[in-house]
Amino acid sequence: MPDLTVTTRIGLVAATTAGRRHADTVAAAWPHARLVEGDTVADALRSAWVGCDAVVAFLATGAVVRILAPLLGDKHHDPAVVVVDEAARHAVALLGGHAGGGNDLAEQVGALLDARPVITTATDAVGLPGLDTLGWPVQGAVAAVSRAILDGEPVQLIADAEWPLPALPPNVQPPADIHRDGDTDEDSAVSGYRLLVTDRVVPLDERTAVLRPPSLVAGVGASRGVPAEEVAELLHRVLAEAGLHPASLRCLASADVKADEAGIRSTADVLGVPLVTWPATRLAAIDVPHPSEVVRAAVGTPSVAEAAALLGADGRAEHASLLVGKTATAMATVAVARHAPRGRLAVVGLGPGAPDLRTPRAVAELRRAAVVVGLDQYLDQVRDVFRPGTRVLSSGLGAEEARARAAVAEAAAGRAVALVGSGDAGVYAMASPALEYADERIDVVGVPGVTAALAAGALLGAPLGHDHAYVSLSDLHTPWEVIERRVAAAAEGDFVTVFYNPRSRARDWQLGKALGILAAHRPPDTPVGVVRNASRTGERVHLATVATLDPAVVDMYSVVVVGNSDTRLVAGRMVTPRGYRWRS
Repeated sequence: MPDLTVTTRIGLVAATTAGRRHADTVAAAWPHARLVEGDTVADALRSAWVGCDAVVAFLATGAVVRILAPLLGDKHHDPAVVVVDEAARHAVALLGGHAGGGNDLAEQVGALLDARPVITTATDAVGLPGLDTLGWPVQGAVAAVSRAILDGEPVQLIADAEWPLPALPPNVQPPADIHRDGDTDEDSAVSGYRLLVTDRVVPLDERTAVLRPPSLVAGVGASRGVPAEEVAELLHRVLAEAGLHPASLRCLASADVKADEAGIRSTADVLGVPLVTWPATRLAAIDVPHPSEVVRAAVGTPSVAEAAALLGADGRAEHASLLVGKTATAMATVAVARHAPRGRLAVVGLGPGAPDLRTPRAVAELRRAAVVVGLDQYLDQVRDVFRPGTRVLSSGLGAEEARARAAVAEAAAGRAVALVGSGDAGVYAMASPALEYADERIDVVGVPGVTAALAAGALLGAPLGHDHAYVSLSDLHTPWEVIERRVAAAAEGDFVTVFYNPRSRARDWQLGKALGILAAHRPPDTPVGVVRNASRTGERVHLATVATLDPAVVDMYSVVVVGNSDTRLVAGRMVTPRGYRWRS
């Protein structure tokens, strides 16, 4: 969910004492929110509508509707409006929905005021992704196709390539895959609803919507002082003649020496895309069909426009094809390349188990994915989050490598994939095995989670208040000799030590051995905490010392935290002093 509270100008309007109190809470928490005053409440609401990007009105819904109705323009330009009732029980997304951010704002207002967000947008209500929420330009009969998707009508998904779209319901399929009530492929196509994913200019009708993927890069070269009008006119002409749509431009690209060229930069700004520049040495290394020694003499590379178009935003020319060779006017040169889709792999930490310790970003990535891969018991925790149509690949304990390979293979095929793990996916979990296989075809997104040590530490008190070390006692993948050396190093360094995978039925001696190593360097009364099922059903906290801990109380659902030589119990809680100078 985007954080609208950081950069969006939010106008707050209230009429009553309770409403002003709620508005003050919002204003105190959000730097860009302010109370808007006026001679009357209606004047204040009109001022907020004109002067702000979003409005939160602590008023009756009917009053807001009557005041704002004459001011309505269209959903692409009107500010988002959220209405909060007198008791702050509900935050109603009145206007703005997807396009204006009203739904997200209602969620954020609700979280701040402990109010229930009321979202009535049809796709949100049934858990489907709105076509205007995917982050790409969408054109054509968006409302009609969205309604067909909601109603379960067959919708043909026709894409130029495999793009990492989120999960779509079963009625949205490539033409050959649509079947309903025994219809043949030909029969199923008669509905005519189509969702196209293409960078090409296509004819539109009342049953076709088009998503514009960010597949095109325009390489631009220019003489010093080139007018922006000349760059823009050439670029649009080149795209039109090639039948390519400017909404699919990912960026403009050029040479470093053109990074401050006003005509190029302003063209990028008008198009709403970044300008990416490359050093001449990188450009010179790209094989192009139309090199120029004149250009080489001027800027140090035989090609600017074609080479920059192929390098694109990420420098992977091998995954690009030149669609339009360099085309020049008196002062500008343009070339266009298409870049292959890149799969998307989100490595998601689910936290220790409790839903309220699962981050909003983790939930967003699970809803963004078309394919979710994970251990069966972890997937069971989050199945209610998945969108309809999500493909779930689950497996049991011991199949870590297979899960990692499956997730990477799905992402390499161009799909949007979430690979889940408990706690933090980068701590004894799925991030490292997956990223060993993920190559340059994949965009990787890491989503941190609350790891078991943090969940256990919060229940024990503050045992991790100073330097600490995590050690897994599982010798399934790491030889015990290596683990033993690491435990000894933590003991000699006087680190608070957290043991993951501390004990199982098949590995029942390693914990005792590790505690013995630590005991040689710690006082016998050093506190030890054992937390089982942190934040889950059956949660249990057990306190002991290095001398008294019985390993039999520990199993694979436990985390063991051993204090350092300064850790002590204070009112039944483990505390490791930081040694702040002010305490002395």
